[in-house]
Amino acid sequence: MANHKSALKRIRNSETKRLRNRYQHKTTRNAIKKLKGAEKNEAEKMFPSVASMIDKLAKKNIIHANKAANLKSKLAKHVAAL
Repeated sequence: MANHKSALKRIRNSETKRLRNRYQHKTTRNAIKKLKGAEKNEAEKMFPSVASMIDKLAKKNIIHANKAANLKSKLAKHVAAL
């Protein structure tokens, strides 16, 4: 267990950030699944917001920038193929 006041604060902050990151990541994954199951015109409307969510995860280092690019690319191809 931590012995310093600052270490205890770091533990509290880390847990808060971990839960926030987990919530945002899960929300984005659910949005991606929803987009993949949607019809063409609905998917086209959803794509910009889902791409924005992916960009935000990459910006906050929740996912790697290359993973974000790959996800957006695959989703764009999926929407175009519908």
